[in-house]
Amino acid sequence: MISISEALKIIENQVGKLKAETIDLVEAVGRVLAETVKADMDLPPFNRSQMDGFALKSKDTKDAPVNLKIIGESVAGKGFDGRMKSGESVRIMTGARLPEGADAVQKVELTEENDGFAEITEAAKSGQHINLLASEIKSGTKIFGAGEIINEQMIAAIASFGYAKIKVFKRPKIAILSTGTEIVGISEMPQKDQIRNSNSIMLKIFAGKYGDSKSLPTVKDDVESLTAAIENALENYDVLVTTGGVSVGDYDFTKTVLRDLGAEIFFEKISLKPGKPTVFAKRNNCLVFGLPGNPVSSAVTFYLFARTAILRMQSANNCELRKGFAIVASKIKAAKERDSVLPALVATNAKGELIIESLRFNGSSNFIAFARANALVFVPQGKSLEIGDVAEIMFLP
Repeated sequence: MISISEALKIIENQVGKLKAETIDLVEAVGRVLAETVKADMDLPPFNRSQMDGFALKSKDTKDAPVNLKIIGESVAGKGFDGRMKSGESVRIMTGARLPEGADAVQKVELTEENDGFAEITEAAKSGQHINLLASEIKSGTKIFGAGEIINEQMIAAIASFGYAKIKVFKRPKIAILSTGTEIVGISEMPQKDQIRNSNSIMLKIFAGKYGDSKSLPTVKDDVESLTAAIENALENYDVLVTTGGVSVGDYDFTKTVLRDLGAEIFFEKISLKPGKPTVFAKRNNCLVFGLPGNPVSSAVTFYLFARTAILRMQSANNCELRKGFAIVASKIKAAKERDSVLPALVATNAKGELIIESLRFNGSSNFIAFARANALVFVPQGKSLEIGDVAEIMFLP
């Protein structure tokens, strides 16, 4: 039985890296950058007004109220091309280019317009209400780097610098295979000793954030059927994620089938609750994660191990779940012989502190509790967490 950190190190050593491809920016959310994104121009590209009002020379307003002659207008997309002189002003709109000669903008609320003159009712300071040329970023500056995962907030910045297409790492093809004679479809009413197949759709959606995932038909506890399904996946996918059949029962055939098909099993037991019987194997370039059949065990081990490997394949900078710390609000019992990674609800208390609220978690099949989780809490082997303790957490994506 190996530790969580040992398991992650083994996985890291076995992960192959995928090549890059160029895609349309509109399809890039969730993909891993394979190039450096740089600014191809200054932003702003000119001195720009932050307000609707009048562009002017600040020294002309020191004895406000004063009247300044209006000599033109500057609007977004069509700036004023002349040069202002002392005693003059230019009507200007938010986002418009500042005329030459002006060093300030007075907002419209502090002006009055009469017979071609702008009455400035309050003195303006030099630089007031102006975004200066290149004050946001200079041309050639690095914005994002290879290995960053593109999110929705990054798209506008990338687009602003002309990247209609972007180079990203290819997404792995991921097969999800649920096993077990007791499994029936979601739309079916389970009969005696049966359960609905919640794992396949859950894992397909989890994996679909990071790769091209597909749920394969459920396989019963039959060596011949399981062999055919796994062999097909090993030949046609980059990653195979199975659920069920990885423990030591008489009908747990997954490890036997993997060995018979020539896969090398690197570990099959982790010091982890839930998720002790997790299997990691590889044949040729296909990674195999044999996850436990209980839904919460399957979810936890996917996030800890399979997700990490899938992101490593795409050369992501941050492959593991984002970590933090929170205060324990109710006692969390430890396992005597294994570290625990349990679903948690992290919230903010009246003091602004992060706290871990109990989810009444009572077993690895308790997917109702997991549905409310937004994090996982780490409980060291044999060390229960008491109220007020500070615990390590991992935020769920």
